[in-house]
Amino acid sequence: MSNTYQTEIAKRFTIYNSLFLDLPFDDIYRTGTLLPILSSECKKGFAEGKTPKEIINSFFEGMLASDSSKEKHNLLFQLVQYVERQVVLFDSIEDAAFEKINDVKGKGTMNALISRVESDKKKAELIEKLRTFSIRLTLTAHPTQFYPGNVLAIITDLESAIRKDDLGSIDALLRQLGKTAFINKEKPSPYEEAVSLCWFLEHVFYKSIPDIMARVLRKLDIPLHEWDNPDLLKVGFWPGGDRDGNPFVTHQITMDVADKLQETILRCLYRDVRKVRRRMTFKGVESLMLEAENGIYKTLYGGEKVLKSKEDLLKILLKARGIIIESHDGLFLDILDEFILKVNVFGFYFASMDMRQDSRKHAALWEEIIEVSQGKDALKKYQEGTEEEQINTILSFKELPNPKSLKDEFHQEMLESIASISYVQDNNGSEGLHRYIISNCQSELHILQVYQLNKLTLAPKGDLKLDIVPLFETIDDLAAAPEIMERLYSNKVYSAHLKSRGKKQSIMLGFSDGTKDGGYIRANWSILRAKEELTKASRKYEVSVVFFDGRGGPPARGGGNMHNFYASLGDQVENEEIQVTIQGQTISANYGKPVSCTYNLEQLLSAGLENHLYPTEENRLTDDQRALIDEMADISYQAYKEFKSHPQFVSYLEKVTPLKFFGKTNIGSRPLKRSKGEAMKFEDLRAIPFVGSWAQMKQNIPGFYGVGKAISEMEKRGKKDQVAKLYQDSLFFRSLMGNSMQSLAKSYYPATAYLKDDKEYGGFWELMHAEYQQSFKKILEISGMNELLEDNAVSRQSIEIREKIVLPLITIQQYAIQEMLEAGKENTVLQKLILRTMFGIINAARNAA
Repeated sequence: MSNTYQTEIAKRFTIYNSLFLDLPFDDIYRTGTLLPILSSECKKGFAEGKTPKEIINSFFEGMLASDSSKEKHNLLFQLVQYVERQVVLFDSIEDAAFEKINDVKGKGTMNALISRVESDKKKAELIEKLRTFSIRLTLTAHPTQFYPGNVLAIITDLESAIRKDDLGSIDALLRQLGKTAFINKEKPSPYEEAVSLCWFLEHVFYKSIPDIMARVLRKLDIPLHEWDNPDLLKVGFWPGGDRDGNPFVTHQITMDVADKLQETILRCLYRDVRKVRRRMTFKGVESLMLEAENGIYKTLYGGEKVLKSKEDLLKILLKARGIIIESHDGLFLDILDEFILKVNVFGFYFASMDMRQDSRKHAALWEEIIEVSQGKDALKKYQEGTEEEQINTILSFKELPNPKSLKDEFHQEMLESIASISYVQDNNGSEGLHRYIISNCQSELHILQVYQLNKLTLAPKGDLKLDIVPLFETIDDLAAAPEIMERLYSNKVYSAHLKSRGKKQSIMLGFSDGTKDGGYIRANWSILRAKEELTKASRKYEVSVVFFDGRGGPPARGGGNMHNFYASLGDQVENEEIQVTIQGQTISANYGKPVSCTYNLEQLLSAGLENHLYPTEENRLTDDQRALIDEMADISYQAYKEFKSHPQFVSYLEKVTPLKFFGKTNIGSRPLKRSKGEAMKFEDLRAIPFVGSWAQMKQNIPGFYGVGKAISEMEKRGKKDQVAKLYQDSLFFRSLMGNSMQSLAKSYYPATAYLKDDKEYGGFWELMHAEYQQSFKKILEISGMNELLEDNAVSRQSIEIREKIVLPLITIQQYAIQEMLEAGKENTVLQKLILRTMFGIINAARNAA
């Protein structure tokens, strides 16, 4: 695979990159000629211990005759723009070679798994598991995608041209790229974010999901139209429903996004039904297919709900199917069956929306409801009561006040938002929006507050068709989660609700905020332990628990190799469904094209199924292994807590890193932090800018800090050999360390080494650098490798080339930061330079935020 990567990607990049020099734009030749010189200067300069400022000034002295600051900065901006386009070219080349550098027919694919189970006489067991299993990828609006839509479109076309070696088209597209802006002038609205993600639904998931399911079912000899688990592969959707800290999401936006989702799926189905009808020209069938086509058309464009649900459409299609079998020898039945499968999978909703809000918002809303309904004395009594008394007060409410009677407009909007769930369910079906997620959930009260708000608003006299989903995020909350859920399962009111929902409870666990709170090892270990204990508690009460993992793109936020992670969970974690969030660059990089989407979906599906069908010792942690990980988690957690409590921690993030610039990138509608105050508070800081800031500095603290300390301490305790054996024997621990290697491989401390001489931040930088060196060295020692990611040549080579491409941007960004730190004041031009370099650095990493 290593040679293939060099031939298909590295060499092609060198060849196509030369086309940039021939683009007929002002100064392009000068910029393209100077960039390799700057890149060489950066590599050489950092090796010699030079600062970014020294490197850039030396470059200016040798290559620029003018002393004009304006001309110098103009050149830097031109270099930044050039590198941005190099990154796009590299992305396209890598995407075009996807099938050649990934084993799309080997281990981890469904074809390989089916062949294995047939050989092992486990086919019936696989079919039984498939009938209840589910993969749910939830697309989020979290801002990590720095490419605007028009650039994504160019990338798609460029990939296609590269696949064909069409130099003429490649040249023309590179010209278009040179003329196309890479930055949104304004922040997108939540609705615009939803529209942009609908592109992936329509052009990727609509193709990939039915394709996988049809292939699997046919290989297992299962008729497509009879398949009774349409949720085997499905998509969730957060834009328009995720109002956690996003004041711009309103109830109207929720309804508008639901309408957009239905419009998008009906448009897809309309295109397909017309293709199917061209083959269905038989007596008794043609009229039915015309009825289906006209029904979709009028529902989509005619302003009348001719087809109110997927069941109305399926009734027509199944009737046509019966006639084809009875009277027309099953001619073209496979085409109709594929269409029936699509209708079953996507319904009239396409993707299931989730509603999400912070527990503190619900608590404040209830306090105003109590005050408006019962007076200030009742509110005071409620506030002073025990949790049990507060729960009883809330559950005693028979109705809620009119939203307009509340003084707080935000509280009015919260009630209107809950009411909008009825609109979505009535129009798109109950699957269109059937979950309400509670961020920062810390108690049984928090869950019952949300249950009662929704029950009284949506179903005061019947069963609530909504799942209440707690999200446990911090280390303390993860530890408390099992006890909270046990109390909830024992609550008569909530127990009755669960019974009406099929005794199924979804629980969300936050990898991003968990790592931000507790560091890398502790967060991942706490989440696994919480899953095991929650599984135990749920089984005790005969509740089927489903875990929904809130993951980001990089390892520091739960990303990295997810397939190995889900294959490693063992039988102590409930394994009926795999649910994960995917966002920004992870969507476009891993699921942005049908081929990569199909590959990664199959890897996830296969991982979950293999965990059930082929339990191994690798997937089952022994008591001794658990004790080792627990010990390491405690050591790393203590190291991370000490680091977080360093007096320069928040100041460094705020004044040195590009943290504050994330709010100015116009890539998403959400604010930088949850609170409205001016002061920077660590607890209010969102995980994306937190992790992204460390990535910009090429320091990647959340992805490794404490790992080296933990291994070193275990060595002092005489347990290093045990840790090395743990790495060899446990897939969970090996996956954890492998993902941390990614964070280390994307780090580059020479770029910020100038900070060690800074009076204010010198000691802080030394602390980070020491742990980086220690983690780098110790992970290699326990893994037995000579270099990071030695066992993953494709990933290693991709990172190496990407880091080489953006080294000039890293240097330019640090040059601007160094200049401002030394001057002790802000500089508009330098700030703009920092902002512009952020785009290329993030895009090149693909999963750094």
